Amino acid sequence: MGRKKLLTVLVAATLALSMVGCGSSGGSDSGSTSSVANKDKPLCWFNRQPSNSSTGELDMDALNYNKDTYYVGFDANQGAELQGQMVLDYIKENAATIDRNGDGVIGYVLAIGDIGHNDSIARTRGVRSALGTGVDANGAIDSTPAGTNVDGSAKVVQDATLDVDGKTYTIRELASQEMKNSAGATWDAATAGNAIGTWTASFGDQIDVVVSNNDGMGMSMFNAWAKDNKVPTFGYDANSDAVAAIAEGYGGTISQHADVQAYLTLRVLRNALDGVDIDTGIGTPDDAGNCLTEGEDYRYSEEERSYYALNIAVTADNYQDFTDSTKVYSKVSNQLDAGKSPSKKVWLDIYNASDNFLSSTYQPLLQNYDKLLNLEVDYIGGDGQTESNITNRLGNPGEYDAFAINMVKTDNASSYTSLLSK
Repeated sequence: MGRKKLLTVLVAATLALSMVGCGSSGGSDSGSTSSVANKDKPLCWFNRQPSNSSTGELDMDALNYNKDTYYVGFDANQGAELQGQMVLDYIKENAATIDRNGDGVIGYVLAIGDIGHNDSIARTRGVRSALGTGVDANGAIDSTPAGTNVDGSAKVVQDATLDVDGKTYTIRELASQEMKNSAGATWDAATAGNAIGTWTASFGDQIDVVVSNNDGMGMSMFNAWAKDNKVPTFGYDANSDAVAAIAEGYGGTISQHADVQAYLTLRVLRNALDGVDIDTGIGTPDDAGNCLTEGEDYRYSEEERSYYALNIAVTADNYQDFTDSTKVYSKVSNQLDAGKSPSKKVWLDIYNASDNFLSSTYQPLLQNYDKLLNLEVDYIGGDGQTESNITNRLGNPGEYDAFAINMVKTDNASSYTSLLSK
């Protein structure tokens, strides 16, 4: 054997021995050297629950991808009901002054995020249900955008009546549409800003309330028109700018307890990596004293392998308690012992780096919790349009100990699991 070939063999042997002694903690230079197959590593779906975007049926194959797979989100139906009730309560309390043109019709416009997203569907249904403008479609309230409905003739919604202090008002959804831009991105704030401009040009003085499936779109409409015209605007997410805007006339928003969601997203991975009971630091105190309250902070569905944070209405009465949306939740703010929970490396993506809630609230919270949980997280920002923009950057899953995935479309779990199954 020649000298050059002998040196090559010796170097290879030395590298192999050094890798055996590295353990599986991973690091910024070496990444994970775990002997666990990628398909068996902990996986957390978050924010977008694997499901059929047409029917809402859960993708149980994705939710049971392996024994350490979970979903973390929030209770969409509970939050949707809260938002609808918040809007209804405001109308009842201000009925005498809210009808801007005095025609006896309290008209609202609705910005819809993604017509195929379970959360958007739930929020649209929640508002229509509370206001009485919903129409049954196959056993559930129709969540289809109404387009323009100034005359009340649309088939997917109906006029409702509301009696307040002896006077009867008509509640009408004047217009609603999916806020999808020309490039295909949904929940698009700029599109919502343009929509309110179009609507106000056509029937401005008939708009008494603005409602949005999220704060990103809601604030765009508020800043473009509603604020100057003193029209109450209601959103969802409790983003910092929306909470602050309540002092300037923004009607209210819903906190989906992003602090709890972000914690749970990383906590389920931490527990799986440590080989401890999944409830550790969640419903059962960990050694550091971290513990949430089930039924108050979250609920867990064992059948769906899903953790759901519970929502809170944020209005003029309590908004000052929610001004910092990136503050960690006091119940789960204690540092874990690195000796018992050593550093591990996590691959995590945000479906749209431009999404206001995810980029301005959720990711900063994750970045606060990753330190407390001794996790080194690589954050990947998508374009909000295609899964490939994200999956193309998951070419090295062997470098990671666990994965947290936020899909563009809820149907596309296999786009990710196929990479982990190779």
